[in-house]
Formats: sequence, structure tokens, C-alpha cells
Amino acid sequence: MQHLGIIPDGNRRWAKQNKLQTILGHQTGGSAVKAAIYACLEKNIRYLSIYTFSLENFNRSEIEKEYLFNLIPEECKKTLPELIEKKVRIKFIGDKDYFPKNVIPSLFELEEQTKNFDALIVNFLFCYGGKQEIIASIKDVITKVKNGELSIDNIDENVIKSSLWCGNIPDPDLIIRTGGVSRLSGFLTFQSAYSELIFLDYFWPEVTKDIIKGCIEKYDQIPRNFGR
Repeated sequence: MQHLGIIPDGNRRWAKQNKLQTILGHQTGGSAVKAAIYACLEKNIRYLSIYTFSLENFNRSEIEKEYLFNLIPEECKKTLPELIEKKVRIKFIGDKDYFPKNVIPSLFELEEQTKNFDALIVNFLFCYGGKQEIIASIKDVITKVKNGELSIDNIDENVIKSSLWCGNIPDPDLIIRTGGVSRLSGFLTFQSAYSELIFLDYFWPEVTKDIIKGCIEKYDQIPRNFGR
């Protein structure tokens, strides 16, 4: 297994259940992100992609959005020394036209400080949408055809995939979604065609390293035929 995808859901519901402010649910969810990173390191998984903020999430309140935009780089900075020690690379993937200008320097700084590491590559899908990623890829391919850089006869799956925001990283072998919801919500739409799916009833702040490792071990027992 090379690539684990996670859709962390239930921060707000966990906060409501515990009679806390919504923003405290997101803050506590940061511990689960760290647990997922350590689970992947222990299981020698190369890529971890976490759905951090979708383009649809822009419909949330201004207060919540502002908190989330500031929380992400703050949490990464807190764990930066550990990430450097463990040689974890951080990348932010999504529609950069939507990246809030006030957090762009922090995000790019984290990418720069970890760019030479490869023990684990953590992709935070930020201002991301699966459909939008596919549309952006198609536009890129059309532009290359119009400019004479690409023949229409040579367009195949690999050409489309190389133009995606996520580039040519392996497709996710396993996708975990928490919060008791059984849908992908635009998470790596193109790449998830053959992904195994595990839906957990835990809210994201409740997730521990052992829960993530248990899902990985369950995946290891699944026969993978890919249509053969």
C-alpha cells in the first residue's frame, strides 16, 4: 500500500455533542491529523492525502472559514520540528486562485522547509474539489493541443492524470471517511476509481493512531483484482 486518503468528517458534530464551540472541534481534529501521520510512518506508507478544505466549504460562515484558514498553518508550524525530524514533506494541493492571501506565505513556507523530505508525503487538499480538478486538467490538455504541444491522438489516461493538481502520485489504495457518512464528496474523484473504502462511525476528533492502523491492516486482508 502506497497511498492512504482520508476524509476527516465530524469536527462540528463532535463539538456539538460535547457542548463546545464549533471551532474547538476543528482544533481537536488537529490531533487526529498527527495520529494519521504517525500511523502512516509506522506502516511505511509513502503518501497521505487529507481533505482539509473543499471548494464547497466556502459556503460556511466567515468566522469559521477565517478560523480554519489560520488553524491549518498554525498546526503545521507547531508540528514542524517533528515533521523535519521524521522527514515528512508537506504539500498543499487545490485551486491556488482560491487560497486566502493571508495564509499563502505560511503554506508555501511549510512546503519549502520540507521539500527535500520523502519518508512520507502529506498532501493537504485545500480549496480542492474533485470535479474542479478534472475540469482544470481538461483545460490544460486542450491548451496544449491548441498550442501544438500535444496531439489529440495521444491523449490517454496518463496525459489527463499528469495535468491534475495532484500530478502523477499513485492513486489512493484506501480511502477512510469518518463521521458516519458514506460518500466521497469530491475527494480525488478521478483517482479513486479502484480505491477501497472504509467508512467509520467515529467523529474525526475521536480518531487515534490505532484506529488508522486498524483500517490499514483491514485493507491488507482485502484481495485486489482490479477487474481481472
